[in-house]
Amino acid sequence: MAGFRWRVGFKVQTWGRSCLRGFSSAAIPTQLENVGFIGLGNMGSHMARNLITAGYKVTVHDINENSMKKFSDDGIPTKQSPLEVSESSDVVITMLPSSSHVLEVYNGANGLLGAGSRLAPWLYIDSSTVDPQTSRKISAAISRCHLKEIKGYTENPMILDAPVSGGVPAAEAGKLTFMVGGLEEAYLAAKPLLLSMGKRAIYCGGAGNGSAAKICNNMAMAISMLGVLEAFALSQNLGIKASALTDIFNCSSAHCWSSDTYNPVPGVMEGVPSSRNYDGGFTSKLMDKDLDLAMASASGVGFKCPMGSEAFEIYRKLCEDGCELKDFSCAFRHYYAGKDEE
Repeated sequence: MAGFRWRVGFKVQTWGRSCLRGFSSAAIPTQLENVGFIGLGNMGSHMARNLITAGYKVTVHDINENSMKKFSDDGIPTKQSPLEVSESSDVVITMLPSSSHVLEVYNGANGLLGAGSRLAPWLYIDSSTVDPQTSRKISAAISRCHLKEIKGYTENPMILDAPVSGGVPAAEAGKLTFMVGGLEEAYLAAKPLLLSMGKRAIYCGGAGNGSAAKICNNMAMAISMLGVLEAFALSQNLGIKASALTDIFNCSSAHCWSSDTYNPVPGVMEGVPSSRNYDGGFTSKLMDKDLDLAMASASGVGFKCPMGSEAFEIYRKLCEDGCELKDFSCAFRHYYAGKDEE
């Protein structure tokens, strides 16, 4: 399918896989112009600002008044509830900490679905990292709703689960990767919007598949990081400097992101959490949460993940030992007792 044709009046606009980032506000499809953004944390704040820079008319909401004030001080409209956001939006994007937050924002008394079964936005995009079951539950709820006004390009509201990879640096730079589940025609229509916040959007299939891809990706990331930092800790005990082993890894079969981009050994690489006492980055608490989601999803389909389970136990212990706010690469120092490079 090369693109999805949206009929607007007597004109037809085609938006497909050829859409590029960096389009001017004049090129924004009218059906994507008014965007509501809910969740202005470390990730969401940058994503919302990239949309504003790209020319979208953005309205924001967060339970943290200070987070909203940073936007209102810049003249960006703020609303006091998700329901208020939905009333002025064509598209609503949510970027929230957990499944329980997502369910509350959609189904709560002043939530996005709080006005009943007739909705103003035609498209909802949830970029939170949640379990696939939550994504499918919200999708089913949206599918039972109707639009307040029939649009020329769609008759029913739709939702995409579109979690991201890349972390805060990629969110700030507009280089996120979106893993997208839902109707393919909704994905194709939303792609210009997604590519205003990221470098890639990958369609993963039906509702919940984007969320499933994200937890699989993060489980692999945890296992990979633990394998790399375990090898670094062993090398130190065998008398090999971590910087030397890094050079070997980066030009051999052990070459990977955990070594060449996000090295966990303090003193080996600048600009990564290990260089600043493991502050910033992707916290152990979030990794523990994502591994919990992965293990619960695996259990739900009767699949055993021995390496994922072991990684989950390690990150659970790190959190219990007071490292929940440290970057997940801190396992090098706080689990394996690795030493700084001198």
